[in-house]
Amino acid sequence: PLAHWAKASRTATPESDELQFQPLRSSAQLDEFLKTAGKPVILDFYADWCKSCKEMEGLTFTDPQVKRQMSQALLLRADVTANSAQDRELLRRFHLFGPPGILFFDAQGREIETARVVGYSNARDFSVVLRSVGLQ
Repeated sequence: PLAHWAKASRTATPESDELQFQPLRSSAQLDEFLKTAGKPVILDFYADWCKSCKEMEGLTFTDPQVKRQMSQALLLRADVTANSAQDRELLRRFHLFGPPGILFFDAQGREIETARVVGYSNARDFSVVLRSVGLQ
């Protein structure tokens, strides 16, 4: 069932109510997003082989409260499935060993390190983290 959810979210159309993550490919691209976003940023480290990533996508990100809160932020996704040099550089920059890792940045582009989510988080707990970074 998780594979079905993951597939459904990747093939969602912009008109659907699925959260739309913009792909992030490099540290330089992240810096550009952070400079110009003007609102909170959520960075999701994801990989196709990551079971907890699929659970986050299929169970947590589909929760109506979580979706409403996340829709207030710029959503970025670093897909590190390929484990390329750029993928490894992004992971190293944030001292992550691999996905899932969800990082939060304020509207000025500063990471809110106390809000980091590493590993699976259910919708209730994740919603609390979102509130803690100002996403009501």
